[in-house]
Amino acid sequence: MAVKYLHTMVRVKDLEKSMAFYGLLGLEETRRMENEGGRFTLVFMAPPGQHECPVELTWNWDGDEGLPSDSRHFGHLAYEVDDIYAMCAHLQKNGVTINRPPRDGRMAFVRSPDNISVELLQKGAALAKEEPWASMENTGHW
Repeated sequence: MAVKYLHTMVRVKDLEKSMAFYGLLGLEETRRMENEGGRFTLVFMAPPGQHECPVELTWNWDGDEGLPSDSRHFGHLAYEVDDIYAMCAHLQKNGVTINRPPRDGRMAFVRSPDNISVELLQKGAALAKEEPWASMENTGHW
């Protein structure tokens, strides 16, 4: 029996704000579905050239009172990046809190506007330890 990965779905409270966050990670919109009967929008976003690995942002037009919640039961999304320090600096410059800094040159965690935990992993071997990351403490949950 064959299994094929399709997507990961996360519920979002503010579609534009969430799309902007995933855009900062380098993801782009690959597909959108508006469902007037169900009163929701699905936006699929993926890294360029990797449209087979999307995250589905589900936005309910009438709101979702359960959001944002801790969402740690969800687990996390994970993305490989070419330079973890550059990505964390880019995110931080754009107002994103680095919850678990890349002290080890390999792994960091941030959260989306909807409190979804996102893991960033350095492509290949870990980078040499660098400040300010090496001595930066965790902030909040990751």
